[in-house]
Amino acid sequence: MTAHARIHPTVIAPNTIATPDGVHLFYRDWPGSQPQARPVLFVGGWSMASNSWGYQMMALQRRGLRCIAFDRRGHGRSSDPGGGYDFDTLAGDIAAVVEALDLHGVVLVGHSMGCNEIVRYLSRFGSGRVARIALLGPMTPGVTLSQTNPEGVDPALLEQFRSLQLLRDYPLWIEENIEPFVPGASATTKAWLATMALDNSLQALHDCHAAVQGADMADELRALDVPVLIVAGDRDVSAPLDLTARRSAALIPDVHLQVIEGAAHGMFLTHVERVNAALLEFIPEPGYIGRD
Repeated sequence: MTAHARIHPTVIAPNTIATPDGVHLFYRDWPGSQPQARPVLFVGGWSMASNSWGYQMMALQRRGLRCIAFDRRGHGRSSDPGGGYDFDTLAGDIAAVVEALDLHGVVLVGHSMGCNEIVRYLSRFGSGRVARIALLGPMTPGVTLSQTNPEGVDPALLEQFRSLQLLRDYPLWIEENIEPFVPGASATTKAWLATMALDNSLQALHDCHAAVQGADMADELRALDVPVLIVAGDRDVSAPLDLTARRSAALIPDVHLQVIEGAAHGMFLTHVERVNAALLEFIPEPGYIGRD
């Protein structure tokens, strides 16, 4: 093998994909009703692992769709490689899953920063294998205050979160902020989410948060060439509706924005029926027919 030869991603063990840079990504793959059932690939939000998508995967698989979710590098059961938390590399990890599992006509579903990863995937790798995408509580096009985003968040506040909360008492921050994420959820659901969020690389959490702060994906949203569904809550304090979902929808050529009244950032857990219904209405029929 020459120094310039490409190492292809591959399934190296049950539920494990090796990326070209040697990271092992844990994934779940629930088959559909047919051998060539349409695949749906879920990309989690910041601090969330693949099992956070269980309610969506169950609903969609029962309708015949093949449902796949993976743990981002540094998250859950995937490798903690010590780097690679920029959006180009993270988009490459989506590409590794798509290629290793040979997915075609796939629907990509993301939450929070997972939406950024999906948008960057399409920018870098194109839409040849993608039928459409769904973005839940997106952090796009960008959340940081700038000349082009005058209503954005002061970057000093985002940096303060990382230095004074994430790197000093992350468990306390979770305890104090879990209610706005899933308002009204049971104590056991909150405990489950807290455990999931704590079971990640601190470096990954820090660097992924910094990547979101630095992202401006307006031009990438304008260039999307597949149908897009955006689902957002009007009580989302992590990704405020007017700052993220509405601005994203205004930039995307083929988009439908659905706002769920009373929903916050964790809508896929607190408003399961509404989110699942939106996805099932948007996703093409389970039988694989190629890109729509």
